[in-house]
Amino acid sequence: MTTLKSKLQDDLNAAIKERDELRSSTLRLTLAAITKEEVAGKEKRELSDDEVQKVIAREAKKRREAADAFAQGGRAEQAEREKAEGEVLAGYLPKQLSDEELNAIVAQAVEEARAAGAEGPRAMGAVMKIVNPKVAGQAEGGRVAAAVKKLLAG
Repeated sequence: MTTLKSKLQDDLNAAIKERDELRSSTLRLTLAAITKEEVAGKEKRELSDDEVQKVIAREAKKRREAADAFAQGGRAEQAEREKAEGEVLAGYLPKQLSDEELNAIVAQAVEEARAAGAEGPRAMGAVMKIVNPKVAGQAEGGRVAAAVKKLLAG
């Protein structure tokens, strides 16, 4: 078992013993998503820590989107629950880049792309290819794309 997956399992056991319902249900759902990912496809396989982290990030994103949807629907209690679950999952993800750090990385990538001959809004793909490996797991794709568009337009 990968170290991140075993940490999730250990934390789940601790949360059950402490009768922490929010934490235990969140970790159960996340472990179920990991297991589902492991058995998807033709053969069962063990996920690497990076793959487990991607599953956790996907689950955290689902919680954020659900919290927004509940808030817009006037269901504040459900929105709070989803936000709390998202915070539990955020503890297992790498620290997110601040806007300043993200903009610095994007600005550097835009310069690299311009040096390679990419100009204007059509350079979006070239810049994203440079930025994505640098920010993997540390910034959501939508945030990255918005920063790139803003710099290319400006």
